[in-house]
Amino acid sequence: MAIYWVGDIQGCDAPLARLLDEVAFSPSRDQLIVLGDLVNRGPDSVGVLRRLMALQGSVQCLLGNHDLHALAVALGHSHTKRLDTLDGLLQAPDREALIGWLRQQHLALWSHGVLSVHAGVLPGWTLAQTLSLADEVQAVLRGPDLPYFLAHMYGNEPAAWRDDLTGLARWRVVVNALTRLRFCAADGTMEFATKDSAALAPAGFMPWFDVPGRRTADITVAFGHWSTLGRPDRSNVWALDTGCVWGGCLSAMRQADDGHRSLVQVVCEQAQVPG
Repeated sequence: MAIYWVGDIQGCDAPLARLLDEVAFSPSRDQLIVLGDLVNRGPDSVGVLRRLMALQGSVQCLLGNHDLHALAVALGHSHTKRLDTLDGLLQAPDREALIGWLRQQHLALWSHGVLSVHAGVLPGWTLAQTLSLADEVQAVLRGPDLPYFLAHMYGNEPAAWRDDLTGLARWRVVVNALTRLRFCAADGTMEFATKDSAALAPAGFMPWFDVPGRRTADITVAFGHWSTLGRPDRSNVWALDTGCVWGGCLSAMRQADDGHRSLVQVVCEQAQVPG
């Protein structure tokens, strides 16, 4: 048995198929954890979703910002953007099943000693708090309040967590941290304008995983979202978005039965202009 944590696929079904072939993935033996941004920007979001759905109990998926955007567009609470490639999903004959499955996915997972998120974790959150807050918003995504939430999901405020936040403000901070975060100030204030590498952090901010006193610093965190980051020089921070949709690689961290971990990559042919 092996566990694979896979970075952002973004509608690139052919590289995903090659990766699964490369590792001889067996649904009866192995487990797959996909770190969000399953869809959009690549050529075959529908193929990705159908492939993952077919794996049933051998796969767990996180929701990224592109997946939430796809839900908002599909349910009439947002419009497609210039570089979106969501038409295939929106026009698919099994659209309702695909959207329904997407709604059931996670915002955070704790599995095999690894915390998995799409983007980041606020420095003041413990593991237990992160999972609890993710569960809270997952319930909204799966329940009758989804249209209300999607209609008000977008926005950068509040920019920091407070325990007294309620309703939409509370949910938005959780979603922004788990699906959009790259840079963070020491006090937990989030910054969303900068998409560059860690070396180009805006004044007063740093990569979220470098904030002193981060309460999840003693556990391994796997995440995607940040294709320009590179690989942090530490064993318990796995940055697995390596820009597949931009012509980079699709990357997976493999954990074998004996606990040995190794990086697996396949080259991606998809090449868009980031935007």
